[in-house]
Amino acid sequence: MAHNLSILVPCYNEETTLASCIEQVLKLEDEQLFLEILIIDDCSSDKSVEVATELTAKHPQIRLLRHEVNRGKGAALHTGIKEATGEFLAIQDADLEYNPLELKKLIQPLIDDTADVVFGSRYLKGNEGRVLYFWHTLMNKGLTLCSNMFTDLGLTDMETCYKVFKTPMIQSLELVEERFGFEPEVVAKVSRAGWRAYEIGISYHGRTFEEGKKIGAKDGFRALYCIMHYGAATAPLPMQLLIYFFIGASSALFNLAIFGVLDHNSQLSIPLSVTVAYVAAALMNYWLCILILFRHNAKYGSMVELLVYGVVVLVGLGIDIFATQALIGAETPSLLAKGIASVVLFVANFWMRKMFVFPEKPITTPPSQ
Repeated sequence: MAHNLSILVPCYNEETTLASCIEQVLKLEDEQLFLEILIIDDCSSDKSVEVATELTAKHPQIRLLRHEVNRGKGAALHTGIKEATGEFLAIQDADLEYNPLELKKLIQPLIDDTADVVFGSRYLKGNEGRVLYFWHTLMNKGLTLCSNMFTDLGLTDMETCYKVFKTPMIQSLELVEERFGFEPEVVAKVSRAGWRAYEIGISYHGRTFEEGKKIGAKDGFRALYCIMHYGAATAPLPMQLLIYFFIGASSALFNLAIFGVLDHNSQLSIPLSVTVAYVAAALMNYWLCILILFRHNAKYGSMVELLVYGVVVLVGLGIDIFATQALIGAETPSLLAKGIASVVLFVANFWMRKMFVFPEKPITTPPSQ
């Protein structure tokens, strides 16, 4: 049975390798595999467009899509994903760091319907690879480790270019990252959707920066942000607790600082000082929850969500006042009493936010095709 494979080739200033890349990609086609090749030019300033235009004139399998302004590799992939019509979809960089002929083995689990997405790993043993930068490799492996901690996947190479999908499934994802953040974003959303993921070793012939490699340190920091931003909401419970420990600890310290200032410099009663400090810390906590942890799980409209959060804050405030006053009544120093009450609140706050303020939305995704 013949199959159709859409191959996305994002291109930015690749005039020296684009034609060679496409020639290698075309060798994939046979009586069992028909190709659709989408070259997405991201406003190249060299002759990449001219090269791509010549290729489209020679080969009917090729279509050229263009961006009028440079938007990044992720944006080019978004454009290609929307336009793809094949049964399966693969990503192929134009720089020939990867061998296009290896895509055949990557799509086999999709053909067999044992996988929904297949990653080509540069780090699985038994495949040749050019030896390049130690620190760059270490950064890639470190980002993969961080990604795995948030997604609970056991990948060896999250940052790989070679990702092969069932086309309707990748088209169902709402993708937003326009640069190299595409990689951790798509992995996080694949994990969240519960897709069957496979990994197969591939060869790798990397370029040096002098030869045109474009990814840099700032992309590494962006990838780390994307890992947390897209993965925290559905991370395993130990990771969520660790993240909320940071949020809770930051809020608790802010709470304690405000209470200390009010207790030392004002004539407010203990309950009123606790209330002011708690409300200020609650606002900080809500902002950090949205920024880091729970926002992608938000189920309600913003006004209802705020009302529910207000109820949770009031319940927590009651716990805070009761615990603080009870400990002070037992002759515990006021700051120590407040600190102990804050620890009790940590567990209560996490549970109430997770269960009531930001309950997880049900996942809707197309079934395996």
